[in-house]
This record gives sequence, C-alpha cells and structure tokens, in this order.
Amino acid sequence: MNHPVLDLETLFRVPYVESEYGFDISPDGKQIAFSWNPSGRWEIYALCIDKSSEPKQISVGEGAKFSPRWSPSGDQLAYVVDMDGGENYDIYIYDYQLDKHTNITPNTPEAIMTSFAWSPGGKWIAFCSDRDGHFDTYIMPSSGGQARKVLDLPHPDWEVIWSPDGQWLAVVSEAKGQDYWTTIVSVEGGETTQIAINHEPICAKDPCWSPDSRMLAFCSNYQDNYEIGIYNVGTGKIEWITNGGGEKEHPDWSPDGKRLTYVNSEGPNTYLSTHRIDEHAVSTFQIEPGVIYSPIFTPDGKCVIFLFDNPRHPDDLWVFSLSDGGAHQLSTSLPVELDQKLFVLPEEVNYPGLDGTSVPALLYRPINTEKLPPAVVYIHGGPSWLAQVTWDPLVQHMVSRGWVVLAPNYRGSTGYGRDWQLANRFDLGGVDTMDVVAGADYLAQENIADPTRIAVTGRSWGGYLTMTCLTQYPDRWVAGSAVVPFLNWFTSHANSRQDLQHWDRENFGDPEENYDLWYERSPLFFLDRVRVPVQLICSAHDVRCPASEAIQARDVLTSQGKRCDFVLYSDEGHGFLKIENLVDVKNAGPPSWQRSWKMTMLR
Repeated sequence: MNHPVLDLETLFRVPYVESEYGFDISPDGKQIAFSWNPSGRWEIYALCIDKSSEPKQISVGEGAKFSPRWSPSGDQLAYVVDMDGGENYDIYIYDYQLDKHTNITPNTPEAIMTSFAWSPGGKWIAFCSDRDGHFDTYIMPSSGGQARKVLDLPHPDWEVIWSPDGQWLAVVSEAKGQDYWTTIVSVEGGETTQIAINHEPICAKDPCWSPDSRMLAFCSNYQDNYEIGIYNVGTGKIEWITNGGGEKEHPDWSPDGKRLTYVNSEGPNTYLSTHRIDEHAVSTFQIEPGVIYSPIFTPDGKCVIFLFDNPRHPDDLWVFSLSDGGAHQLSTSLPVELDQKLFVLPEEVNYPGLDGTSVPALLYRPINTEKLPPAVVYIHGGPSWLAQVTWDPLVQHMVSRGWVVLAPNYRGSTGYGRDWQLANRFDLGGVDTMDVVAGADYLAQENIADPTRIAVTGRSWGGYLTMTCLTQYPDRWVAGSAVVPFLNWFTSHANSRQDLQHWDRENFGDPEENYDLWYERSPLFFLDRVRVPVQLICSAHDVRCPASEAIQARDVLTSQGKRCDFVLYSDEGHGFLKIENLVDVKNAGPPSWQRSWKMTMLR
C-alpha cells in the first residue's frame, strides 16, 4: 500500500502548545494559561480545565508571547514578549478587571530571562537580567518602577522561584561545567546559601518550594543520573527520594506537601511519576511513547496537569487524575483531517561509534521505501539536549517521501547520565562529530540506506556539527544543510552574550590559552574540504549564533566556487517565531535549492 507524501506546509501550520517556557494554573484551579500558535503567532490563551468553553486568546499586539504566570489573587496575568526574536524580553501584565496590558519593563535594551516569579502578595516580581553586563537577580514592583538587585553571583542567573512565605528566593545559575547551582537568598539580599554536600555546591536544578517553605525539591546528577532530592533549608541536609531507573526532573509539590510529581525519562521516552514521600510509594504513567513536560499539581491536589507530545500528537495540555489513574487531553492542536496512522514512530537503536563506543539514536524507517532508500542524519542542538520521541513535521515529511531519518544522541547529549553528557567537554566538535559520522556508516553497513545518498542537517549546535561533518569527513555526505549555525569559535564567542561566553569557557576553555583547539574545531577555516552542496540558513536577530557566522562561510564557499545556497531572515532570531518563515525554511529555502536537494536525494 502506498502512503501519501505528507505536505510540509500543512504539517507546519499545525499549532502546538509551547513547552519550553511552561504554563500556569489559576489560583482557583479553574483555568490554565499557556502559549499557543493557532494563528501562526505565539499568543497567550486561557483554557477552562473542565473544558466548558473554547480556549480564549488573552494577549494582543506585536511580538511572541510566552511564560504566562497568574498573580496570587488571580486577577492579573504576567507574561513575556519577544518583539523580534532577539530574546530581549519585556514583562507585561494583563489586568482582567481593567482589560489592560501594561509593559512594566519598557525601554529596557538588556535581556530578561523568561523565568520570573510573583511575590506571594502579588506586589513584586523577581526576574533575572543582564542590565549590568551579566545576569543577576532583581526585584521590582509588579506595577512597574525601579528594580533593585538582590543577588550578584560570578556566574549567570537563569531562573528564580519565590518561596510561599515570601521570605526567600531560590535562584538557579549556570555554574561550573554544565552544572546548575541553586542559591537561596533573602528577598532583602545579603548572605546566601547553596544546595551543597560537605560545603561544596552540587548540580541542583528545577527547584520547587514545599508549601511550608521549609524544603526545596530539586533534581541533580550528582550521582550520575538525575535524581530527586529534598533540601531542608533549616538544616542544610539532603534526602534523596529516588535512586536509579532513569532520569528524574521537574519536580512539583502537592498542595498538602505529601506528594511530589516529576518526569522520569528513560532515554528518549518519558513517564509521569507521582511519589508519596512518607510511604516511598511511586506510581508511573505513560500515554504512549513520547515526551511529558512540566507536570504541575492542581490547587486541590486531585490532578496533575502536564504537556505531552510525540510524532502523532503535537504538544498539548493533558490532565491526569490521581483518583482513577486516567488521563485525558485538554487542548486539541491536531486537525481532524490529519490521519495519525500516517505518522511514523521511531525505533530506539544503538550503533558502534568510530571508536567502538555504543551510540544511542532514534531511527525512523519510511513506510514507502525502495530497497536502499536515501537517508538524512538529523542532528539535535544543545549540545546538552537529546533527540526524543517528539512531534517533528520535518522528520515526518522526509519519512513520508521514502527517506530514512537517523537522529543520534551523540556523546554530549543529555538523558543518559552525567558521564555521557560531559563526554565531549573540551572535545567539542570532536567525539560528537565522530558519533554523528558513525551514524552514517551504520546506515550504510546495515543496508538501511544507500551510502551514496546520505545527507546531514541540524540547527544551532546541530548546524555546527553539520559543518564539522562536512569538513572533517567530507566523503560521507551527498548534501548538507546548516540552520542557524556557528562556524568560527572565535567570532561566535566574541559576539555572544555573557551567559553564552561563560558556557564556552567552562566547556571549551579560554580562546587564547586553547587557540589551537578552537582553530581546529572551527569549520570556517576548513571549508576548502567541502565536496557537496551546502545550504546555510540564518537570522538577523540571532544572539546565540549570529548571522555573521553563516555570512562568513557563504563568502568563503562562494569564493572557492562551491555550491552554497544562503538564506537570511531579517525578522527572526535563533528560534523562528513566525509560521511563514518556519514553513519557508523547512521547505529548504528558495525553489532552486528545493529542486537540487530533492533531486540529489532521489537520484
């Protein structure tokens, strides 16, 4: 039976609930606020948990809106707005009674992190900003006005959570290596305490205050896999409540303080866990293979709200009942005319790296296939991230065309323990490149794909590794497409924000002291080795991988007489916020490149 080719534009116009920056439940437990894009633009919506009415759009005006947070009284809703993709967010407050939206951080050219917190009384908002050249934590009136700094650490602040009693802030910062440290500071500033063992800070992220403000639940890979710990603020002691059996992250307390819920990941698959602390009893739940995000207890403690997606379900809100163990979908993004049977779930595979190390990956096999089909090695970004069983229109389109897709979880990926995550530290562009290349060899050696028709693509760090693959192992590929990549470690570092420079130094050393390594791992200096057509896609407002990186490469490739198709989006940043641009870029740019790419793969 022949299955139709899934139209890419149709797939990319399928809306989904934004999962990275979270959602919020109203204090009365009746509504959920979330960011959604059914119009093609990211707006804030509110949905009644009992589904008594259709989702209502709350936000208005220009820009992409994320991170909705209800005020403690429930009469206001705060959110952040990115006007041009440059990540210089502003915080807006919507007043339900006045039906008015107010920008409380106007005329602020500095970057503000998307994580912010209301004070329990609703009079203040805490946030992280680089207004002094590095990311620190501030408190300002929720009505707007002067902000005061309450925490100034030598490393970038990332996330802030206000304690229920109003006295403390828990601040997550990027620290040594790829660790996150959690610091507790009074709202008045002053002395700080860090989650530590033997007075040494440990990796501690996703902190969540207990209802009585005496404890913090958090996750840490101190013992290799991420486990859930409970930190006693008064004594400084830690009780580990999980041990082994996957990575546990994103804990949330029940309102009575007797349970925790969290996400348990086993490689690319996730489960929802609920944990009775006093009885050490754990229950797990899975809708089907896929990814669960950000579980939160409802105010009555009877249910858990979370986000879920997989290749057959775009990201949507779901509710899990603790009483009967059942779950049902709250928001609906997938149009009824799209048949879920046409979407392909991946296989989990392992293949030998170039040095023999076993590398995990996701393998998508096409339904319609010739004996030796073409293939695309699809590289995830990060690098501290992983390929999961997620909704991805591009993958489903390629598979429906009869192409094999392999998504490696190369060394440097999360989800497989601390050692695997740090395996490429100070070897960036080295062992991770080798693991991706070994994926192409695996496809060829196992007769899964035609070795003469294997392409490579990725975005962000995946775009960087696309270019290291094309320059270090040029004979493996038939084409390459790098989306919002960087290619020159020196210029990328110099033109980046302070928090990104901090990560570079922690994971690749000082650019002067490690000059030779930084040079060797910069694909820009080795573009003469490229043998196949290259596509470069970049954005004018990208603060993570500036457009100048792709422009440099385009100029060198063009001067060498090589085929390079170049696309620059003048109204986007690192993450594409507009559906029209996303459709255009995922269609592989201009018509000439579309024809070239598809003819190359199908020849």
